Amino acid sequence: MQVNTSRIMPCQGWQRDLNSSQEKTLSQVKELLEAIRLNGDSTIDELSQRFDGFRPILMELKPYDQYGLDDDLLEAIVAAGRRIEAFAKFQRQQLRDKTYIDECGEFGFRYQPIERIGAYIPGGRYPLISTALMTLIPAKVAGCKERIACSPSDHPAILAAASYAGATQFLKLGGAQAIAALGYGYDEIAPVQMIVGPGNQYVNAAKQLLSTTVQIDVAAGPSELLILADESVNQQWLIADMAAQAEHDPQAQSLLVTDSVELLGSIEQQLSEDTELNQLLEQGQIVLLQANTVEDMVNFSNQYAPEHLLLADNRIDQNDLSSFGSLFIGENSAVAFGDYCSGPNHTLPTMGSANRSSGLSVLSFMKVQSVQAIHEAGRKTLSSIGEKIAEAEQLVWHKKSMAVRSS
Repeated sequence: MQVNTSRIMPCQGWQRDLNSSQEKTLSQVKELLEAIRLNGDSTIDELSQRFDGFRPILMELKPYDQYGLDDDLLEAIVAAGRRIEAFAKFQRQQLRDKTYIDECGEFGFRYQPIERIGAYIPGGRYPLISTALMTLIPAKVAGCKERIACSPSDHPAILAAASYAGATQFLKLGGAQAIAALGYGYDEIAPVQMIVGPGNQYVNAAKQLLSTTVQIDVAAGPSELLILADESVNQQWLIADMAAQAEHDPQAQSLLVTDSVELLGSIEQQLSEDTELNQLLEQGQIVLLQANTVEDMVNFSNQYAPEHLLLADNRIDQNDLSSFGSLFIGENSAVAFGDYCSGPNHTLPTMGSANRSSGLSVLSFMKVQSVQAIHEAGRKTLSSIGEKIAEAEQLVWHKKSMAVRSS
């Protein structure tokens, strides 16, 4: 077997190649947002015409089964939607308002849905049906009253999916100007309180810049997959998984990490024998990394914190893996199932942010509010504690506010 070992790298020290053009993009989008903030709808109209060749259209959605879709596709949309909704309802059932009572009163928290959300659905080369389902269904289950779908595409499959998923309005508009329209308001659409959904670098920059005034899901980067595998893995499945992830966009990346030189060599040879796959390897969209031990594999995964993590190594305990957007256990669990129809949400943290943030869920669309009711005896007990602290902080009226309740 002829193996090009120069294309197999050690996992120690390997890091992502961060996008050096991000600052330039942020600067460009910042100017665009400021123009929209100052001039409103007319600037959004002009930018849409300039970049996409049409003026924004506020469309009334029909029932999902009235868009003339092929029966098989329509059935698949409904089946996927039902699974996504079932998982979202399972999440919602865990979010219970709770209180406890102690010697001072009753304390607790409650969950309240965000009132108005916007879901951005990219256009691109193909209709992103799954994005409509994944962003809108959890918002509907959470109880958000207004759910604005926004996309530069009016493909019938997008409209059908948005309708099935519960969009209350649909705005045909794309790019950073679409994010601005959701954040600032456009025509009869009031400003939303949260914006979710993936997009290109300009869409993501706009979300990032507006994150001080609206909630966003995640600051998304290129899609990524990390596979931890042993020699027993089905290599054809593994190769298909890596190629599938890489086809999201030119910056998407799939990593294979293993301590098996034989597995890496075999994968490298198979990739080199296929023109398309070899190109993905050459341009760094598929990366082959060698670890010295199983422990090194686990440590690399936890440090890398991938968006998607496929565990195809029977020697690794899933509980040792601490940082990932979504974990796919066993080689049956193709990431593509998660992209479309298994149920858990596919909007996930990227670029290592999975070590501190979570993917989109029903909880994302809800506010957690604390509540407290202090009774007669409680006010005296708490005054005796709080007054001393307020005095130390030299906050006179804080102290008085408690002191008047101390008897």
